[in-house]
Amino acid sequence: MEQVFHLRENGTSVRTEILAGLTTFMTMAYIIALNPNLLTGFDVGSPLWNGVFLATCLASALGTACMAFLANKPFVMAPGMGLNSFFAVITANIAAMMETDYTNAFQAALCIILVEGVLFVPLSLFRVREKIVTAIPACVRLGIGPSIGLMLMNIGLGSNAGIYAEGNGYSAPFYVMRDFFGAMTPGVLRDSMGSEYAVMVLSVITMFVGLFVIILLSLRGVRAAVLLGMLAASIVYWAGQAFVFHVNPFESLSSASFVPPFADMVSTTLFKFNFASFMRIGWFTAITLIITFCMIDMFDTIGTLIGTASRAGMTDKNGNMPNMREALLSDAIGTVAGACTGTSTVTTFVESASGVEAGGRTGLTALTAAVMFLLCVFIAPVAAVIPAPATSAALIYVGILMLQGLRNVDFSAVDEAVPVFLMLLAMPVSGSIGHGIGLAMICYTVIKIFTGKANQVSALTYVISALFLVKFFAAV
Repeated sequence: MEQVFHLRENGTSVRTEILAGLTTFMTMAYIIALNPNLLTGFDVGSPLWNGVFLATCLASALGTACMAFLANKPFVMAPGMGLNSFFAVITANIAAMMETDYTNAFQAALCIILVEGVLFVPLSLFRVREKIVTAIPACVRLGIGPSIGLMLMNIGLGSNAGIYAEGNGYSAPFYVMRDFFGAMTPGVLRDSMGSEYAVMVLSVITMFVGLFVIILLSLRGVRAAVLLGMLAASIVYWAGQAFVFHVNPFESLSSASFVPPFADMVSTTLFKFNFASFMRIGWFTAITLIITFCMIDMFDTIGTLIGTASRAGMTDKNGNMPNMREALLSDAIGTVAGACTGTSTVTTFVESASGVEAGGRTGLTALTAAVMFLLCVFIAPVAAVIPAPATSAALIYVGILMLQGLRNVDFSAVDEAVPVFLMLLAMPVSGSIGHGIGLAMICYTVIKIFTGKANQVSALTYVISALFLVKFFAAV
């Protein structure tokens, strides 16, 4: 381990790295079931669902293993949230346009992911993507970490612990921060949510028990604070289910199948590229979709790498990270693996910050998570019993810590502060790291031009800003 990952040089140990890998995995284990749900329209148990489920595990494991051995970084990869929802929308549109079934349209849409991944491999090898990283203004790079922190907190207090409820004649998802703490009175929320109100109360209690346990343990110097906090929160949630709702929290394990559905993956997603249907959507539409996926994936990955690395002290004073090329190459390989096995774009997950906070500094953290993803081919039902509110506690805690990066931003310079402020708002509201960076770069470029400092903006920054302007405002 020392020879491969240089543990002593990075001030870490095997134990710390494995705990960090387990922490990251537990924080993002939800993707194992959520990704196939989103990509197949919650068609649980269908051959396509089974194929995407296996593809999620295998592509995440392969991409993360590449990150471990090529870049020696503690970052974990999986099919990106937001990108998978966009992929599902594109698939549905292709199905309607081609008047074909969803599986055939899915196989056509996989061609987009394949082309994207194949393009990223040479772009990473020849450092083109790395040059794009350096084109991001220093102030924006320094603000990426805190912006991701706010996004993590928003996810933890919002969609990650969302509860779908039916009450008062309508159905809707309810979120902790917006609905629980934003309710006029508890009675009004109870009437709106119906029977699920009690589950919301249990979720809130679980989240804050987990958060306070993590904080108290971290203040006492416990390196496994995040992992132990999630475990404590899980126990609270399971106890609430058992003693308050009289529900067996592990009931799903009794009927779960631990046999991987490889036959379904072979028949539906494994190397199933429907280029014939993909070409029928038209060259302009096809190229537009490929460019859109490339831009979102590129800046989501860049933002996550820079933000998480800065929190771990892996960047220099200008926010640059060593081995960036290898990290971006790992991301490209993960995307190609995802396309070949049958899932949407594989990207570096922002939840990697939880493992970094647990002490992860090398590729051994990533390798641990990769092994867990591989094991989930067989033990996915076990990972599924981890309650969402328990992972929310970790996301909120890590988000709070990442806000500390704001001290590196020069707020006395308005031309540098305004882009960062916009990014701080855009990331949690839009749910996209790439879109937040894009808005910040447009703002930075415009301010520099109209304050007579256009010569301070690099040519590549102008190009990137122009591309984001086209993406945001050109209706195609």
